[in-house]
Amino acid sequence: MAVGESHFPIMPRIDGVRLGTAMAGIKKPGRRDLVVIEVAEGASVAGTFTRNAFCAAPVHVAKEHLGQGDAVRYLVINTGNANAGTGETGMRDARASCAALAELAGVAPETVLPFSTGVIGEPLPMDRLVAGLPQALEALGDDQQAWQLAGEGILTTDTRAKGSSRQLELAGATVTINGIAKGSGMICPNMATMLGFVATDAAIDQALLARILRDTVRKSFNSITVDSDTSTNDACMLMATGKGPRLATDGDLAAFVAALQEVLVELAQAIIRDGEGATKFVTLDVQGATSEDEAREVAFTVAHSPLVKTALYASDANWGRILAAVGRARVDDFDVERVTIDLGEVRLVENGGRAAGYTEEAGSTVMAREEIVIRIDLGRGEEGAVIWTSDLSHDYVSINADYRS
Repeated sequence: MAVGESHFPIMPRIDGVRLGTAMAGIKKPGRRDLVVIEVAEGASVAGTFTRNAFCAAPVHVAKEHLGQGDAVRYLVINTGNANAGTGETGMRDARASCAALAELAGVAPETVLPFSTGVIGEPLPMDRLVAGLPQALEALGDDQQAWQLAGEGILTTDTRAKGSSRQLELAGATVTINGIAKGSGMICPNMATMLGFVATDAAIDQALLARILRDTVRKSFNSITVDSDTSTNDACMLMATGKGPRLATDGDLAAFVAALQEVLVELAQAIIRDGEGATKFVTLDVQGATSEDEAREVAFTVAHSPLVKTALYASDANWGRILAAVGRARVDDFDVERVTIDLGEVRLVENGGRAAGYTEEAGSTVMAREEIVIRIDLGRGEEGAVIWTSDLSHDYVSINADYRS
């Protein structure tokens, strides 16, 4: 189940990036579950990672390899097994996967970054992973099919591959940005709440690339939530091959960042649309706050409310649940008389209670829609924030109850 129609986009070739997949049988036979991404020598690579204290072994190793300053040449991603909660064995396996790919590709192990997603607490089946690497390397390509198969190869409970692409003219040349992501459940921001791999042919130094990624992740992958659970394995990687033009002016940089933000937002929203059991795509737009952090606090408090989320699933215009969630957000000196809440075009709350013109029929009409906007104005400042969430359905419970079956 997913909200709205989705078609994997056209992904233009990016000079300096190739992707290959394999069916390694890591969890189930007959599905793509191993992906290798090759980046050109000299490319810049930046990443953001989960802040979960029990972060997975591949997260530790990827951060360690990035920190050593060696030029990244390969990324290896497996699904079906998170290699998290696996202790020293998991660390050895993450390093061994890098070493195995490095030997096949003729590079140093420190130039390989590992990523895993799937069941937590189970040892990684290294024999199957290593056996699948030659097939993934042999399949390396840079065309539309390579991007789409890689998008399919990183999925777990997702129902569809997620991709986004933009092209823009900079410094007299065409710059391309392609991205794929996976994520459906265990989605709550504390970094990026999923796996995302984005590449461009622009020439960008690593320090600038890292700053750009941090800024754009905040208003994309860190602005979504399905179920308030932060994964052990989250990572978002941005690769700049340098085969295209360098961002020579402030205008070039601003245009590139805007296009990258569009790619990341589209991927983040695709995760919410494909949230486990989701039937609604919900935008929470909070304005009139004293700071962006305050606006995000209110938005996420509403988005994480099981009562709000189940009302959304039932198309029940129980607006009191939204009001109660806003009121319990950690905001100092809240003046409820100034707060307004709108459900789509329908005013729900003003002057500390139900809006005078509100009718149950009008509220129910909006709640029955597949896409819903909830606008909250705190009436206390000039700052705001937008996040995206989904409803909470019977299917969400079933998917997660049967996850290891």
